[in-house]
Amino acid sequence: MAIIRPFQCVRPEAGVAERVAALPYDVYNRQEAKAEVEREPCSFLKIDRAETNFDDSVDTYAPEVYQKAKELLEEEIKNGIYEKDTDQAYYIYELVMEGRSQTGLVACAAVEDYVGNVIKKHENTREDKEIDRITHVDTCSAQTGPIFLAYRSEKVINDIVAENQKKAPLYDFTAVDGITHRAWKISDSTDVEKIQKAFAGIQAIYIADGHHRAASAVKVGLKRKQENASHNGTEEYNFFLSVLFPHDQLMIMDYNRTVRDLNGLNQETFFQRIQENFLLEPCQEPVRPEKKGCFGMYLEGQWYRLTAKPELFEGKDAVGRLDVSILQDYLLGPVLGIGDPRTDARIDFVGGIRGLSELEKRAESDMKVSFSMYPTGITELFDVADKNLLMPPKSTWFEPKLRSGLFIHEI
Repeated sequence: MAIIRPFQCVRPEAGVAERVAALPYDVYNRQEAKAEVEREPCSFLKIDRAETNFDDSVDTYAPEVYQKAKELLEEEIKNGIYEKDTDQAYYIYELVMEGRSQTGLVACAAVEDYVGNVIKKHENTREDKEIDRITHVDTCSAQTGPIFLAYRSEKVINDIVAENQKKAPLYDFTAVDGITHRAWKISDSTDVEKIQKAFAGIQAIYIADGHHRAASAVKVGLKRKQENASHNGTEEYNFFLSVLFPHDQLMIMDYNRTVRDLNGLNQETFFQRIQENFLLEPCQEPVRPEKKGCFGMYLEGQWYRLTAKPELFEGKDAVGRLDVSILQDYLLGPVLGIGDPRTDARIDFVGGIRGLSELEKRAESDMKVSFSMYPTGITELFDVADKNLLMPPKSTWFEPKLRSGLFIHEI
């Protein structure tokens, strides 16, 4: 059973929500983050990435950076930019991109469910990337970036969410990138109880995006548990901020690959090696794969369609059957020499939101050959996680991205 709790939310005053809402901290490098805060001084990024308040001589991870984040958050709460609701509630968060809507429930998930694998993972995390968010959460005593969770759609929850969406929203704005954001509050005690009970009957919740944020929140919770001699399990640090989406509302985009060179091969030999495991045909138009086992390839100004031979999928587990695995195991690795895509500087990854033109651009500039992918399916993600397996790096690209700063959970 999953423990998904309502919580006392710290959230922006309605008049500033649009200006406050910020993309996740990790989509920016330092200079990009600084430029964004200069463009929008109210952006929550100034708290999420508090190094933007210092000149470049100050290290991104210096203690004073995290202290500044804490000071700014406390100051904005004091000044009424953020307010704390007085009741325990759930929140509805709807995002609309290019006419397509997805609606999730803002709530707190349990650290014990993460530890006990009720909340399932499909990626490894890196400790060096966790340390930053651990320090940020612990210093601010607040979780500011929600974890993107998914669950198998449940009618009881869907019906309550739909009914509450008929009310006037707390927020309703379209950000500069064209994504519309709307939020509602669910505070009726009957609705709250029904939602909590419905989640208690769900056997598994899945991390869709935000593995490092989740791991960091959990480690802060476990640290505070150890430090608290009177720990009883009800403390807020035992729970972490999440937005939970039913699986049938989610869109996973392609996560494409581009490689710097042909590993010393000429084009003729490269094509011969490809055709050992793939059917190869030239195409007049850019290739956006329309089914599993199909890939696009752009080389020397020409698009090609690659179709994996059926035997490549035979006898494979849930990870081995993924398109990202087929491409890695039968082309990127053995032909192009990309041994570990996590660390090899010869490969880069391009989110599908950037389009096929970005793959062409890269292959014609700093890289040599690009590959377009068919998106990994949400059921494939569930299957991998259910079997306690791990996906290859850069297997999924979720859009639209959740905004930080709209919902904050104090611990």
